Amino acid sequence: MSKKVIIVTVIILMIILIGVILLVYKRKRNKFLKDKIESLDIEKNLIESTPIAVELSKLETITKTDKVEEKYNLWQERFEDIKANNINKINDMIIDLDLEGERKSYNEYITKLCRIEIEIAKAKTLTNTLLDEIKEITLSEEKYRSIVTKLKTRFRELNNSFGIHRKEYGDIAEVIELQFENIEKRFQDFENAMEKNEYDEVVHIVKAIDSMVDHMGIIISEVPDLILLSCKLIPKRLEQINEIYNDMLSKEYPLEYLQIPYNVEQTNKNVSNILDRIKVLNLEDCMFELKTMLEYLDSLFIDFEKEKNSRKQLSEFRDNFEKKLKKINSVVSDIYSQLDEIKNLYDLKDDDITIIDDVNVKLIEINKKYKQELKNLKKLLSPYSEVLKHVEQLSNELKQVDEELDISLKSLGHMYEDEVRAREQLDEIQELLKQSKVKMRSYKLPIITNDYFVQLSEANEAILEIIKELDKKPIVIKTLNVRVDTARDLVLKLYNTTNETIKYAKLSELCIVYGNRYRNSFENVDQGLTQAEILFYKGNYKRSLEVSTRVIESIEENFSKKINKGI
Repeated sequence: MSKKVIIVTVIILMIILIGVILLVYKRKRNKFLKDKIESLDIEKNLIESTPIAVELSKLETITKTDKVEEKYNLWQERFEDIKANNINKINDMIIDLDLEGERKSYNEYITKLCRIEIEIAKAKTLTNTLLDEIKEITLSEEKYRSIVTKLKTRFRELNNSFGIHRKEYGDIAEVIELQFENIEKRFQDFENAMEKNEYDEVVHIVKAIDSMVDHMGIIISEVPDLILLSCKLIPKRLEQINEIYNDMLSKEYPLEYLQIPYNVEQTNKNVSNILDRIKVLNLEDCMFELKTMLEYLDSLFIDFEKEKNSRKQLSEFRDNFEKKLKKINSVVSDIYSQLDEIKNLYDLKDDDITIIDDVNVKLIEINKKYKQELKNLKKLLSPYSEVLKHVEQLSNELKQVDEELDISLKSLGHMYEDEVRAREQLDEIQELLKQSKVKMRSYKLPIITNDYFVQLSEANEAILEIIKELDKKPIVIKTLNVRVDTARDLVLKLYNTTNETIKYAKLSELCIVYGNRYRNSFENVDQGLTQAEILFYKGNYKRSLEVSTRVIESIEENFSKKINKGI
């Protein structure tokens, strides 16, 4: 088979396949459109079957008033208009689309479908609205009688509750009884309106009854509490507050800031206004206002107790504060009185003087504030709670001042302590130097090396430097401490040199004397000890000990241990 034949075959097959696909698609589309038309037709039939005619026929059995008759005629006209214009129009559009569907393009077909859907939606809205308006009348009796029955049950419950607890309502009971009578009249108005089929009026009556019963529920629930608050609890609180207030005034408590007389007067006025509103059953915000007043009055008891506790705490706090303040005032005063002398004695830094000045400025301000607080308290200008708070703040400030003063005093104290310590250590160093000299003279050495005399000279010079620093005015403590440390190190070095020199000299001499027993028997011992004697008289005591020890150990292996025991 040639290549050309294959290509032609493929093309034919593709054309056939496309044709089949288009045919299937067209059938599915036609089926979809047909189903859609049927669906719209069903919706149209549902609108037509809306029970408007049935509801209108119910109105014919009702004894009509002029208003109902007028509405009935109007609804009949609207129903006929919907059937003539809307329903018929939809029916014609569906028939037209069904007959000419196959001759129209798909887009045009869909457009007409959308128009039909819009018309159906309009017709559905019109019929539903009309039906709801008609049912408002046809179902009125059943609907509103059901509502009124529930309201009557609620009304009787409230009336019974009121009758049982009538004493709790005080003078307001008569007003409540009148309101119950008004509600009963409204129930009678409802019955009259229903008999006359005045359904428009019934709606307003039922709403009025519902509102009145709800309001009566609030009245029955809240009035006893309102009477209790306004006639018993709050007056009792006011009486107690006046009693405590007058008692505390007699004990010179500064209570002006609480404005008790004014607030008591305003509270009485507010309670009176609320009672007037309760008498006309206007309970809006009454409970909130009374509870707010009660909370305020209760807070006054807390304020009174706070003042009493603050007075007691302040009395205890003042003693400690004044003692501490007096002590710090005295210390700062003493420092300033001796400051010139301290400057002459020691080389003070600028920071040391600045700290003292800052402390003094802060201390003056604390004294000033504290005196003002005492004046305010004496003149009853400030309450004890406020004075206590301010004095506690001053106490914290005083504590900070005390800490800063401690830093300054420690600095000055360290200078004095360093001076005293330097003088004490000078005595100790001189005593140690004296011991070194006495010890060196007490053991008659054949010769004392130059190292000893050099160290002795350095120690003496260092001690003289300490004495010079102590004689200076003002004393530079830092330099003095350096001089003391240097002298101490040099004297200790001399002291150690003295001890080592004497120790090695003693041991060397002991070894030579001990080794003399072997001179005649061992030639090497005699030679070694002779060498050790020469080193000893030259002042090289450590080397002399090493030579004599080594010679004797050639005969006695454990001689070193004997020497150590002899130390």
